[in-house]
Amino acid sequence: MAVLKKYNLAGETLGQVTIDDELLKSSANSQMIKDYIVALRENARQWSANTQTRAEVNHSGKKPHPQKGTGKARQGYLGSPQYKGGGRVHAPRPKFDQHVRINKKEKRAAIRHLIIEKILGNRLHVLQFEQMKEPKTAQVAAFLKRCELEGKRVLFLGDGLLLPAKEGEATQSPVAKFETFVKSIRNIQRSEFMLVPNVSGYDVIVNHDLVVMDSALDQLKVLLGGQK
Repeated sequence: MAVLKKYNLAGETLGQVTIDDELLKSSANSQMIKDYIVALRENARQWSANTQTRAEVNHSGKKPHPQKGTGKARQGYLGSPQYKGGGRVHAPRPKFDQHVRINKKEKRAAIRHLIIEKILGNRLHVLQFEQMKEPKTAQVAAFLKRCELEGKRVLFLGDGLLLPAKEGEATQSPVAKFETFVKSIRNIQRSEFMLVPNVSGYDVIVNHDLVVMDSALDQLKVLLGGQK
């Protein structure tokens, strides 16, 4: 059983949160993790670099000068690569679909494994979420300092449940209740906010510590249980 410390926004310890051993059993191995991260990086590439060949440039088909009698080398087309504005040779072209398919079960297992590593390494913390009336960057910065997270890459995780809409209003965004908190951390370097259902293994691995809102603990446990 793993024990996580629970803090309030003032950096004070409020107690502990336990994670059952059943949720800390990982079925992933190092090769699976590597394949998953490599696939994420490959799929992030756009493969959109494109240049025009001599067949695509907008040029007249008229011969630049007579074939003979000028003393110049024979030329047939102003769109040839040797002319300014001509087609490019061996330049980037759109490639075939380079998307790497990620098996859903392996993806879940990899994310679980990386989160479990954070838990067992005491790099996952619980924050009691308090609705902020207005953005207060200094308050969040003070929290990071008291928890010895200042200067580290920190990922804050919130729950992705939709807030019930008020009468006459549209359904609110999942991040609506965290809006002031998100505004409070946007000027803090190396800190970012994300909803638990949207987190990827790359987000987990590139951040040194994770701070989970107490309202998102249930969703995190569902994720650790192999569901998403």
